[in-house]
Amino acid sequence: MHLDEIREYCLAKKGVFEDFPFDKDTLVFKVLGKMFALLPLENWESGEASINLKCDPDYAMELRASFESITGGYHMSKKHWNTLSLQSGEIPSHLILELIDHSYDLVVKGMSLKLKRELENL
Repeated sequence: MHLDEIREYCLAKKGVFEDFPFDKDTLVFKVLGKMFALLPLENWESGEASINLKCDPDYAMELRASFESITGGYHMSKKHWNTLSLQSGEIPSHLILELIDHSYDLVVKGMSLKLKRELENL
């Protein structure tokens, strides 16, 4: 998948905006201020495309056992985040999109009732 495809997919989700809260290199997608996807742009430019996504801990372990290209989240909680290395093409595009959805849904699920209502009203 191309960076633009992932960016457009993330931004099409309800309540999502992009930000650079850490540095000028790490593109972060947030839903109502809560992170669900991180993309290190320098890695993409050097041909080492990857994305960090939040994941249910049990599912995260299952994915890591099934794909060499999925590892514990780089610079993130290894229990709750995965890094997907995309350059090999091992991970099918449809699964990447499903994992973006999964990450988004986990973040929304963990929101306060007030934030969930705010998201519904967007």
